[in-house]
Amino acid sequence: MGHAYTPGLKVTDKMLVRKHRILPLKGDVIVKVGDSVNPDDVVARTHLPGNVVPLNVANKLGLPPEDLTEVMLKKEGDEIKEGEAIALKKGIFKFLNSTCPATIDGTLESISTVTGQVLQRGEPIPVEVKAYIRGKITEVIENEGVVVDTYASFVQGIFGIGGETSGELIIATPDNKTILSDDLIKDEMKGKIVVGGSLVTADALKKAIKVGVKGIVVGGFDDKDLRDFLGYDIGVAITGSEDIGVSLVVTEGFGTIDMAHKTFDLLSSNIGKQACINGATQIRAGVIRPEVVIPIVGEETINPADAEREILGLDIGSPIRVIRHPYFGKLGKVTGLPSPLHVLESESKARILEVAFDDGEKAIVPRANVEMIES
Repeated sequence: MGHAYTPGLKVTDKMLVRKHRILPLKGDVIVKVGDSVNPDDVVARTHLPGNVVPLNVANKLGLPPEDLTEVMLKKEGDEIKEGEAIALKKGIFKFLNSTCPATIDGTLESISTVTGQVLQRGEPIPVEVKAYIRGKITEVIENEGVVVDTYASFVQGIFGIGGETSGELIIATPDNKTILSDDLIKDEMKGKIVVGGSLVTADALKKAIKVGVKGIVVGGFDDKDLRDFLGYDIGVAITGSEDIGVSLVVTEGFGTIDMAHKTFDLLSSNIGKQACINGATQIRAGVIRPEVVIPIVGEETINPADAEREILGLDIGSPIRVIRHPYFGKLGKVTGLPSPLHVLESESKARILEVAFDDGEKAIVPRANVEMIES
């Protein structure tokens, strides 16, 4: 039987995770191939150009723009300090002199005798790229960044917010069906990655931020709570840059949806281990999924061939999730992959699959309406 491939989520207890850690501009790489790194270790650093702040010196000193160079005390490229005079217009008497001070620390970038303005460039902004995961440096990209590899348990989510963080993994709910409410968030969860069940409430998220929880992994989240919490609607742009004090990874979808048994069991089996999570999500071209990475201690030897494993397609027994109504969010296993096109209720034709859901129900579903849970 031929395979049918449907993109889906990865949920696996061991795989080679490879991360490219790249600077936004060329800079310095401070590690070498073979080095072991931890999530908070800096692997590369650079400086971004400072912000540009215009200053209309001619206007402030009451001069025509073409006379600007005659009164400048600083020339292009000179260092400037906030409050320091960069231009002086002399009066008949000394006490009638007028000065124009710099408004920021940095350098004087340009002087224009057309507009009468000078451009002030702020101090360079230091940027550091951290390893994000515990692993080994397997490649150095000169002046740009590195590749970090590690064997890890790996879970992809449907949606997330917040950036990269790491902490000890703990389970807050007794099972995958329990709602993660605010009364389950304890003070001792500070600095931890907290796993919940079917939903995290807005109050629980707010309390987690107050307590100092680093991350939350849960089955579902109410879209209204998300909008109220952030203050705006999430569009197709990438998330992950939100500075909300906690990173959130939603594994199943919006609403009260039980976390998949397999996902909850995998996370539960790693209690007490270091977990690295990233809520960054992008649903337009170039899809980015939120993720949970739990490095496996003791797996020090990296086999590059593991990164090239073939992605298997749908087959009998493949675990899947339905992503459209009427079975949205339901989990099950493929029991049949008929080759002929099937006439749907809409009278259109499509390839379908037969599925047995975890609750025992069986159904016929268009293949386009499911995603495979890769293991």
